[in-house]
Amino acid sequence: MIRDSVKAAQIEAMKAKDKERTAATRSILAKIKDKDIELRTKDTAPDDDGMVTDVLQKMAKQRRESIAMFEDGGRAALAEQEKYELAVIEEFLPAQLSEADTAALIDGIKVKLGADSMKDMGRVMGELKKRHGTEIDMSKASAMVKAALS
Repeated sequence: MIRDSVKAAQIEAMKAKDKERTAATRSILAKIKDKDIELRTKDTAPDDDGMVTDVLQKMAKQRRESIAMFEDGGRAALAEQEKYELAVIEEFLPAQLSEADTAALIDGIKVKLGADSMKDMGRVMGELKKRHGTEIDMSKASAMVKAALS
């Protein structure tokens, strides 16, 4: 389980007295705990690895956006810190599919659903997320679907 590997990495970082890595793993575990608390009121609990992967993907997206903003603002030190946290987060994410594989999946879903215009983008994205949500960066996939349907 991804959650267990994050906990093990935190313990290892604490033993090694690696403050930056300890802080990064703590923030990951805090976000996972927040999501656990949020899901307590739900009737059905999602797959744990799927939920943790979703949290990690959102954190990675936030870090990428922060890096871009810090670099545009000339804040190199803060950008470096965000890059380090992004690297730690990406260690725990499952391997992402390549752009060629993603394009092939999109083409297959397009054919299966009979999608041929931008009106079908929501259906294609929904099916793509349902099947491969943990293996694909959905923001990049969105641009690829838009290009494939236009």
